[in-house]
Amino acid sequence: MGTASGFDARAFRSALGSFTTGVTIVTTRDRDGAPVGITANSFNSVSLDPPMVLWSLARSARSLASFANATHWAVHILSAQQEALSNRFAKSGSDKFAGLAVEAGHGGAPLLAGCAARLQCRSAFQYEGGDHLILVGEVLDFDSCELPPLVFQSGRYAFAARRAGQLSAAADASPAIWREDHLGYLLGRAWFQFYGRIRARLDAHGLSDADYFALTTLVLQDGASLEGLNEVFAYSGVAASRERLQDLAVRGLLETRGAHDAPRFHMTEAGRRLTLELIAAADAIEADALQACGSLEAEALRHSLRHLIRSTDPGLPDLWTPDSQRAAP
Repeated sequence: MGTASGFDARAFRSALGSFTTGVTIVTTRDRDGAPVGITANSFNSVSLDPPMVLWSLARSARSLASFANATHWAVHILSAQQEALSNRFAKSGSDKFAGLAVEAGHGGAPLLAGCAARLQCRSAFQYEGGDHLILVGEVLDFDSCELPPLVFQSGRYAFAARRAGQLSAAADASPAIWREDHLGYLLGRAWFQFYGRIRARLDAHGLSDADYFALTTLVLQDGASLEGLNEVFAYSGVAASRERLQDLAVRGLLETRGAHDAPRFHMTEAGRRLTLELIAAADAIEADALQACGSLEAEALRHSLRHLIRSTDPGLPDLWTPDSQRAAP
């Protein structure tokens, strides 16, 4: 089947990329019993009774003969944590199964671990599909779990998330109205509600926001200067003062070293124990807050926030780069 005159194949492929798909790895064994696998997103369900699925393979693929002649193959619906595995099986010419824990499925088809779902199939039908071969299989067995799936859209990996309900009915969609979906409002309210639960823990220990930020920063950057600490959490709008840090030293949580006019602050053992206790409490609060979202939405949220931080960053240092290693302005 030829391409219609004037039909832009590249633009057509780009248009098809607008359709969001899951990502799978399909595996089988060749005539010699060697494992064969390939990444594919051309997967779909066909029938529930009998249970049947299909996928397609490019006729130019080196594994075409192996799958065309196979009596059985397995479809692995990848989880969001398996991006590297997807990339591995998308390449050709390498031992894709090296170092992987593989089980034997129906017909000897290799089964990979850690997937959102696995479908073990008996080859049923094959159809011509232009430059692809369409393979239909009858599902003999399957297993699945709650892991969020890996998603592909417009040439890159993505996250799928359930749409959240509105907080309240919007009375007016006019851009002049402060909308409930305004990003600043959503970020601000989420932070206020989340940090409010941590704030109760700080109050119990007589710690201010600046104290908490300083202590949690010093866990990773022990020996930082006052200026270095404030540079790290400048995004918060909160700043530590020499007086507050000296008060923490009096309480036995910190100690100062170095020149009097430019001291460095170090954690004591008591300060480290208290800070790790607060971090553990914050982790528990986070886990509780995200439980209602589920692992899929939680991972998508983290990814979106990282992307937003990168795209709006005015050049703030991160928590993992000590001030002694930062480039001078």
